[in-house]
Amino acid sequence: MKKLAVIAIGGNSLIRDQHHLKVEDQYRQITKTVKHIVEIIEAGYEVVITHGNGPQVGFVLRRSEIAYEHEGLHFVPLQSCVANTQGAIGYQIQQALCNELKKRSLAKKAVTIVTQVKVSKDDPGFDHPTKPIGTFYDDRKAETVKKDHPDWKMVSDAGRGYRRVVASPEPVEIVEMEMIQSLVENDFCVIAAGGGGIPVVENSDGSLEGIGAVIDKDFASALLAVNLKADLLVISTGVDRVCINFGKENEKALSNITLREAKKYLKEGHFEAGSMLPKIQAILWFLENGGKKAIVTKPDHLKQAIVGKCGTHIIK
Repeated sequence: MKKLAVIAIGGNSLIRDQHHLKVEDQYRQITKTVKHIVEIIEAGYEVVITHGNGPQVGFVLRRSEIAYEHEGLHFVPLQSCVANTQGAIGYQIQQALCNELKKRSLAKKAVTIVTQVKVSKDDPGFDHPTKPIGTFYDDRKAETVKKDHPDWKMVSDAGRGYRRVVASPEPVEIVEMEMIQSLVENDFCVIAAGGGGIPVVENSDGSLEGIGAVIDKDFASALLAVNLKADLLVISTGVDRVCINFGKENEKALSNITLREAKKYLKEGHFEAGSMLPKIQAILWFLENGGKKAIVTKPDHLKQAIVGKCGTHIIK
C-alpha cells in the first residue's frame, strides 16, 4: 500500500509578494507548487492537500466592507468567507493539479471537498477572541459597525483605529471525514479543510451551525492527518528550515530533530506566535497522537524534502 502524505500549503505562500495579489497571479504560483506535489505522487505517495486562506479571506472581507460603506450592502459572514475561499482556492489547486497529472500521463484525478470542522461552543477562545480580521475603523465608523453588529467585538489596534477580533478555537472533528477517506481510498488527490475548515458548532438537536471564527490551518491539517493515519505531515511555509535563535548571531537551522528536542525548543521560546509557533504545536500534536514524521520546508523544496535533502524533519 502506498504511503500517505498530508501537505499543508500556507495561504501566504500562494501569494508571491505584494505586487502579485491578483487571482491570476495566485494561480501561476499554484501551478508552480503543484509541480512539486506531483513529483511526490510520482515518488509513490498518495497525497491530501490542505491550504491556508488568511490573505484571501482578508480580500473577501474588505470587498464586503467597501460594499457596506458605500452601498449599504450586508456583510458577508466570516464562515461564508472561509467557504468562499475554500471553493475558489480549491478550484485553482484542483485545476492545476489535474492539468499537471494529465501532462505527466498519470491516471489520477483531483477533487475539492468544501469542509466543515466542528469546534466546541465552550472553547475558551470564544470568551477572549484575539484574532484580528478585516479593516480598521475610526471612532465614528466603529460605533456604527457595533450598532449594526452588537455581537462583534471591536478593539483598538495600536492607535490605527478599531478592528474586529474573532476567536480561534481548536478543531474537534472534521465533518466530511468519511467522504475524504473514501475518496483517498479510491485513488483521488483530495483538497480539503482549506483555511482550517469552515467552523461549525453542534446544537443540542444534532444540527450544525456556522460560527464566526478562524481555525488554525496547521492544527486542522494535523487533525486530518491523524484521522487518515497519514505516514507524513508536511507543512510548507516561507523558509526552508525551522531555526532556533532566529534573527540572532547564533541562529541555527534545524535539519533533523526528535519530538523531545522540539518540545525543548518550544519551552525555551524559540518559536514566534503567529509564525512558526502554531506549526510546531500542530506537529507535536500530530506526533503525540499517532503520527510518525513531519517536515517543514518551502513549497518548491517539497520533493527534495521528502527524500531527505532539505527541510526540517521531526520524528517521534
